[in-house]
Amino acid sequence: MHNQIIDVPGVKVGSAENTQALTGCTAILFEGGAVAGVDVRGSAPGTRETDLLNPVNLVDKVHAICLSGGSAFGLDAASGVMQYLEEQDIGLDVGVAKVPIVPAAVLFDLPYGDPKVRPDRQMGYEAATAATVEKFETGNNGAGCGATVGKLAGPAYCMKGGLGSASLRLENGVVIGAIVAVNPGGDVRNPETGEILAGPYKDGELLDSIQLLQQNYRPTIPAGSNTTIGVVAVNAQLTKAEATKVAQMAQDGYARTIFPAHTMFDGDTIFVAATGGERVPVDVIGGLAAKVMAEAIVNAVKSAKSAAGIIAHKDLPKN
Repeated sequence: MHNQIIDVPGVKVGSAENTQALTGCTAILFEGGAVAGVDVRGSAPGTRETDLLNPVNLVDKVHAICLSGGSAFGLDAASGVMQYLEEQDIGLDVGVAKVPIVPAAVLFDLPYGDPKVRPDRQMGYEAATAATVEKFETGNNGAGCGATVGKLAGPAYCMKGGLGSASLRLENGVVIGAIVAVNPGGDVRNPETGEILAGPYKDGELLDSIQLLQQNYRPTIPAGSNTTIGVVAVNAQLTKAEATKVAQMAQDGYARTIFPAHTMFDGDTIFVAATGGERVPVDVIGGLAAKVMAEAIVNAVKSAKSAAGIIAHKDLPKN
């Protein structure tokens, strides 16, 4: 167990990034296919193929999910993931071709680094090519490369966000894992203690985003300039409807760690992918998915490194 989503059988992860431009993408591959659902709870989302995941629609399995920076431009990275999977003869067989099903979601990282450089088809292809079952780097990697946290006092006072992951194994061998790119407008807190880990950082002090809302209910950030995007995977049997319910429950992991979550400034999205196995009650998977997602968010902030003058949690002055 690596305490990462790759602990779930049938899951591979690869990332690619441009550290000068501060942007990147992460490909989560399910080469054997996975039944998937999604829950979009933020009000400024950038997504691809989410309608397909509606339980009333035909296609029941995905072959990868792409998380990317670059705002809506970054959706292009999913085409590179599709290209890689097609080369591997992986996809939905439609007779004349196999069409890889690759839902995607993006976050907004354009203000940092170079706004003219965004994840594209080539970067998505590189991320998919790099996908492995081996332990991967978190923090300033992949979709978390340009992620930031805590912008309710203004973008100038944000801290570094990043890519995070976590997992847990049940006694019956079922593994629930999560991966997340953490880029919220609000601050990130330890769900066990309430300690603010990253948020608005001004004059050497971490500010409380909820108090900022009480003091000035008009945040000084543009809509859509944030977003936390993630994936939960499990080696159990779920229907599309059940996967969608688990995605809804997993959003509690955002609410336990991000203050505030699901705002007009965020496009918060969670995908759930079930790679198959035994039947486990939906409430068990959903309840634990929220726990694992919260742990992944904390991991993202704690493993992030300072970049482009944006301070990270690990570089905060110690009391």
